[in-house]
Amino acid sequence: EVQLVESGGGLVQAGGSLRLSCAASGFTFSLYTMSWVRQAPGKGLEWVSSIYSGSGTTSYADSVKGRFTISRDDAKNTLYLQMNSLKPEDTAMYYCKFRTVRGQGTQVTVSS
Repeated sequence: EVQLVESGGGLVQAGGSLRLSCAASGFTFSLYTMSWVRQAPGKGLEWVSSIYSGSGTTSYADSVKGRFTISRDDAKNTLYLQMNSLKPEDTAMYYCKFRTVRGQGTQVTVSS
């Protein structure tokens, strides 16, 4: 059974940083593309970033490019999202995603 467990969210002031983690199990983590998505209150899911297996090539939504960094540790089956220069509009529930599966999410709240 695929399991994704996010952690690392919290309350931070604008301009601050957070590092999210996602512990994955139930599949061969190193073989697959992994992503972060988010959902702000009253809005739909928004893709944030993806990292591809093997090459480690990354891609980012324009809204986070230059501020967020996605990474992975295949030895630990863990996905990360380093978030710097946070803005109030980054406030959302953040989920890691494998294919159609998401974890329970971790809340990020950025105060102005």
